[in-house]
This record gives sequence, C-alpha cells and structure tokens, in this order.
Amino acid sequence: MIQIAKDVFQIPVMPRQLVNTYLIGSTLIDAGIKVSGRTILRQLGNHKLTAHALTHAHPDHQGASAELCKKLGIPFWVGAKDKSAAESGLVVGAMPNPKHPVAIFEQNFMAGPGHPVDRILQEGDRVEDFVVIETPGHSAGHVCFWRERDGVLIAGDVLRNINFFTTMPELNAPPAVFTTGLETKPQIHQEDRCSQAAGDLLRAWSRNSGHKSNHQVCKTNRLIKNR
Repeated sequence: MIQIAKDVFQIPVMPRQLVNTYLIGSTLIDAGIKVSGRTILRQLGNHKLTAHALTHAHPDHQGASAELCKKLGIPFWVGAKDKSAAESGLVVGAMPNPKHPVAIFEQNFMAGPGHPVDRILQEGDRVEDFVVIETPGHSAGHVCFWRERDGVLIAGDVLRNINFFTTMPELNAPPAVFTTGLETKPQIHQEDRCSQAAGDLLRAWSRNSGHKSNHQVCKTNRLIKNR
C-alpha cells in the first residue's frame, strides 16, 4: 500500500497503477478486477475493514467486490443508479456499445459476480471523513469521495491516470467507449468543489511530473463542471 494522505492508502492491483483501490480509514473504495481479491487482502495485511464502497460499477472497479464482502463480512455501498449493475454483475450493459469487443472482454474476464447492496450512496453522505459527491457521466451512478480539509479527492473514472496506448502517466477524460453519458446536476456548489479538487490534483501532478500544463488542468475543470 502507498500512503497518499492521512488515513488514505492507494492499493495498486495492476501494473503501472492502471487499476487502483483505496483504503480510507476502515473502508475499501473499489475492488479492481475479479482476480484482484488476493492482492488486495495481502496488501491490507492487518488493517480491519468495516465497509466496501464503489465509485462505480464497472469491471475494473467491482471485480473482487463480492469476494471481499463475503470473506470479510462487510457491507457493500454503491451509488443509486449503479445498484442494479452491482447486484447483477452485468456491468457493461449501460455502456454506449455493450457489444464492443473490449466491453465483451471486460464483462467475461474482468467483471466479478454481483453482490447485494447494503447502502445507497447519495450526494452529501459521509463515508469515513469524506463526503459523497454524485458525478454521473462515466456511469449513471458514479460517485466521488471528497475530503475538504486537505483537498483529497477519490475521483474514480471522472479522470483517467494513464494513456492506454503508451501506458505513460497522464490525466484526461475517460474513454468514450466506456462512458455512458453526461447529466446535468443541480448541486453546482458541490460540483465546483469536485472541480477545484481535481484542479489541485492536476496542478500538483504537473509540478511533480512535468508532463502536463495548466491547459490540461483547465480542460479537465471544464469537463467536470459540464457534468
């Protein structure tokens, strides 16, 4: 595990941090693909989990959810409009083209079985010391987790952190083939917070990596504000 802030740990489950899960307090955010369970449990070590939450129900985020919830006896928390996919395990059906070869591959080889949802996550809910922000677009029930005091945002796939062709780090919009659509949200003040946090993260990443300019920050801010 990689500590990225107080009580926040990143758990990479694929090479080059292509797919990640996060531990916040005693809650696991996301669960990688269906073979990620062993990796997650090994990296958790003696950390006790009390809940498991998803940013969204896509194959690279819910893959090991059922396994972990059953083994650890913990509740499963999901955004309202992703509940059906999370419980059925049919997690590519709402993608723009569920018959696309990549979507078929992900459903067959990356997605895990469904699992009953114990709690619906909604705008303003608290998970540990984070606030839930509804960010529909990449999936209908996508949520982010935002901690205002230190500007930590667990953004799910509002952003992607890697170029899928070069595998080089970058922050950009998620691929259209996986993205259901954009919806207008009334909670503009929360959206501004999400945008602000994403911008802060991008600026910090730009300073540390040298790969991105403020133009990319502005582009991503516009992307989030338009959700």
